[in-house]
Amino acid sequence: MLTKNLVFALLTFTLSTSVQADLVVLQYHHVSDATPPSTSTSVSLFEGQLQMIEDLGLEVVPLLAGTRDAREESRKENTVALTFDDAYESVYTTAAPMLADRGYPYTVFVNTNAVGRTGYMTWDQLEELASREGVTLANHSTDHGHLARKPDEPADQWQQRIEHSLDGAQRELKQRLGVDTPMFAYPYGEFDSTLEEQISDQGWYGYSQHSGPIGVHSAPTRLPRFPMANAYGQLGSLKNKLLSRAFPVETADLPDGVITSNPPVLEFALPETMTPDRLTCFASGMGRIEIETVEDGMVRVQAPEAFSSRRFRYNCTHPAGDGRFYWLSQPWLDLSQPEN
Repeated sequence: MLTKNLVFALLTFTLSTSVQADLVVLQYHHVSDATPPSTSTSVSLFEGQLQMIEDLGLEVVPLLAGTRDAREESRKENTVALTFDDAYESVYTTAAPMLADRGYPYTVFVNTNAVGRTGYMTWDQLEELASREGVTLANHSTDHGHLARKPDEPADQWQQRIEHSLDGAQRELKQRLGVDTPMFAYPYGEFDSTLEEQISDQGWYGYSQHSGPIGVHSAPTRLPRFPMANAYGQLGSLKNKLLSRAFPVETADLPDGVITSNPPVLEFALPETMTPDRLTCFASGMGRIEIETVEDGMVRVQAPEAFSSRRFRYNCTHPAGDGRFYWLSQPWLDLSQPEN
């Protein structure tokens, strides 16, 4: 018979050696050498990224199932999901054949008003993609608008605008393609707490554009994805992203991304297994920023000066062992800045 001490020791060993089940989601727009660099991944870089995923032995999974698994910690190794925003034509002509050759599943988030316009897929192309094994189509709004409530926008007008954008796109995808996927990608990665409530009320997952993997502590309406355009998807940093771990902080407890002061303050509690001296944080366009330790295991992060952009982030990492890093990204949104 096992003694209580031995049972405890075995349980402790099992917990300490279990591997966190995290999902790394990669976000693309164009896969092309001829489209705007800021939203494009070159063909050669895309091929290199896919090859690195294969070389690392990582499984590519459907986004919906992968998200559910990661939040339930039912897998033992990192998995990867591939997503494409806006349904650009290059995804159909260039990315889709490359992914089919490897048998990789992927998700295309569609803003329905753009379908059929120059540079975008047609409804016939989307229908053909939807019939392929492993391809998922999901909601990216009707008009790719800025959906966070605008300053001084009446609540009833905002509600009407949101219902038209979210429900209208979901309805059209269902009517035209028979698609009713419970996932939504925020245009521009912008969201606020009231928009999150709308996504939650729909029973959807909400995906943004701040970096980091998805894990058991990830809030279902503010799920991160690693942008993979040329500037962010270079192979030199990709391995760390693919092998990263979700930071063990409840992201639902992090601040609403809409700032009330500039620069904003981010506070969160470090787990007992982490130390502030090994935590590294960066601010968009400012590089590494200082970390202040406050009471009760909390740390405070604030950029040294105000931001002038509409969207920016604080990214924090901490060693996770085996050369991997825990990764936390807090997106910020300044509604006083022009929409872009």
